[in-house]
Amino acid sequence: MNIEAINTSIQPQKEQLLQHSLYNKIQNIDDLHRFLESHVFAVWDFMSLLKALQAKLTCTTTPWFATKNPQTRYLINEIVLAEETDLTIDGRRQSHYEMYLEAMEDCGADTSGINNFLAEVNSLHNIFVAIKQSNLHPDVKAFLDFTFRVIEEGKPHQIAAAFTFGREDLIPSMFTAILKNFQKNLPEINLSKLLYYFERHIELDADEHGPMAMQMINDLCENDAQKWKEVEEISILALERRIGLWNSIEEQIVMKAEMA
Repeated sequence: MNIEAINTSIQPQKEQLLQHSLYNKIQNIDDLHRFLESHVFAVWDFMSLLKALQAKLTCTTTPWFATKNPQTRYLINEIVLAEETDLTIDGRRQSHYEMYLEAMEDCGADTSGINNFLAEVNSLHNIFVAIKQSNLHPDVKAFLDFTFRVIEEGKPHQIAAAFTFGREDLIPSMFTAILKNFQKNLPEINLSKLLYYFERHIELDADEHGPMAMQMINDLCENDAQKWKEVEEISILALERRIGLWNSIEEQIVMKAEMA
């Protein structure tokens, strides 16, 4: 198996995501708020996937030793640099998660859901208990639980699969579709920080991080058929969890519209 075979295998899930009816449901500012207030959890837990890869594929302890693959080392450190300390629209240094929170606040979305959840995670010191005890939508819980189960399993190629095929490889096309709808349906709303966030992802992932992440998968799996099979399984599950997240956001938007 190889990258091309994985892409063929996950194509049905990718098509389902890229053609999801959620995008056309975001018609007004309230709909946008519902989207942001759930999607922010995916923006946040992405960083844990990235940090798990950094821990596995670079040396983050002392004494320092050079890890096996310098190219993979570069990829991970490059993405960490961009994700943790990118330039904001007004020239400050922030993580993409912090940018997203600011963009939410700027357009009037509620950040208390993610802030309260993270406070609970910090208090409990157990991500799985925090997820289970939260009042999040079951599909949001399933999304988060999947991410941290993959991290806990600790296999670099599986973490890389969730990261690459569930996130990095998907982001440019997915966010382009969302951006088009924002611009079409909400021309009167100031979404400059949000648009900047999405455009940065499109720029970084399509041009730089995506191709390097594919190379990372190749380097981690090489000719090991079992690893390739596990990459395929994790990639499909990651996309299915994302579909579940999208379904949950669409459900919230439709419910709110019916109650209005």
